[in-house]
Amino acid sequence: GTRIKTRKRNIAAPLDPSAFADAVVQIYLDNAGDLASQSNTSCVLQELVARSIESSDLNFSRYGDTFFEVVFAGGRTQPGTLKPDEGECHPYSIIECEAKRDAILLSVIYIQKILRRRPFLIKNLENVMRRLLQSLELFEENERKKLAIFTALAFSQKLSGLPPETVFQPLLKDNLVAKGLVLSFITDFFKDYLVDNSLDDLISLLKRGKIEDDLLQFFPSTKRSAEVVLNSVDFSKAGLVPLVEYNEKKIFEVKLKEMKSALTTQIVEESDMSEVIETVKQRVKDAKLPDIEVIRILWDVIMDAVQWSGKNQQQNANSALRQEPWSAHTSDLSSVALSFFFSLLQLRGLDVDFLRIQPVMGPLLVIKVKTWAKLLNSFCTSGNIELELIYKVQMQCYEDAKLMKLFPEIVRSLYDQDVLAEDTILHWFRKGTNPKGRQTFVKALEPFVNWLEEAEEEE
Repeated sequence: GTRIKTRKRNIAAPLDPSAFADAVVQIYLDNAGDLASQSNTSCVLQELVARSIESSDLNFSRYGDTFFEVVFAGGRTQPGTLKPDEGECHPYSIIECEAKRDAILLSVIYIQKILRRRPFLIKNLENVMRRLLQSLELFEENERKKLAIFTALAFSQKLSGLPPETVFQPLLKDNLVAKGLVLSFITDFFKDYLVDNSLDDLISLLKRGKIEDDLLQFFPSTKRSAEVVLNSVDFSKAGLVPLVEYNEKKIFEVKLKEMKSALTTQIVEESDMSEVIETVKQRVKDAKLPDIEVIRILWDVIMDAVQWSGKNQQQNANSALRQEPWSAHTSDLSSVALSFFFSLLQLRGLDVDFLRIQPVMGPLLVIKVKTWAKLLNSFCTSGNIELELIYKVQMQCYEDAKLMKLFPEIVRSLYDQDVLAEDTILHWFRKGTNPKGRQTFVKALEPFVNWLEEAEEEE
């Protein structure tokens, strides 16, 4: 008969994490026994263990998670708990060491050495750290502090590309936040990270972890307000006032953005004036926005409604061109000549839209100012705020070439609608402090100021 050959198959060895954990623990214990009579045992032990693990033939690619369980907890942990599984344990783990930076730094350096030889283990470190942080409630307070110090040092030492979201995202579990465990952990983390790093470094880290916008998410839901963050005893004792102030600024910027968006919608839709004013007042009250910021936002929104740029700008330019005498009769020789002139400018890469749209900008601005003068008047309640509005207009005209020549027309329109007082305009003209384009704008406004002064003398 025919002999049938059977193909030999690779027989996968059964998973045995317990034996792997025991082997790693034994490396710790063997090296610790050799150092029993020496001083500075911890530092030398970590070095010897790192060398022994480097020369061992243990299967780290298969049991990476188990290895880091031994590093953090002293042995393999039971599923769902931090209690060591059956088998040997060692007393040199991160959880068992002193809650001091110097002691925990040795473990960070030790892990860094391991990762340099076996960089693939970074994923296993992420897995174990994620599990530990999701189980903060299983730790004692002192153990949570050690984890926070380790995490801060890991990022300070730039531990082989450990991604921040691995650390921060598990902390946002509702049950952990509600019990205040996250607030305590993150406070210790911030405090220890700032020992070796600047506030800018911390903010950059929070951005990479996608949580820089709001520190309130670390507070229990019943205590989420900017005042609670600012007055947090934990943050104050930890010297984190600059971080709190940064968070306040971020919240403030978000509220400004929300207010501007809501106002833009109402103005574009030409909502009822009283409704718009009430919306602004309510948002100012809720966000506690200063009057100066309010008037800046109002002017930005009104200017946005004029829609200078992009497609709308082109539409306005075409409309303006159609309304000019030269476009009224296409057969007119001057119209043909002007069109030919614009074509030549376009071929040379010049901004033709600027030339076309300039004549229509002034009237549009006057119309918008007249339409929303009551809104501006409602919040221009003092000379200082009026002066701030002129500075805002000055900066906008300085930064946008298409508005440079319209500065006197804008100021005149605001004066005609009783938004700006004569005294405010004269004060800016004589003693204005913003140097951006000031010389040009003062010269442009001089005829109007002369008219004001002459009218004042006549009275």
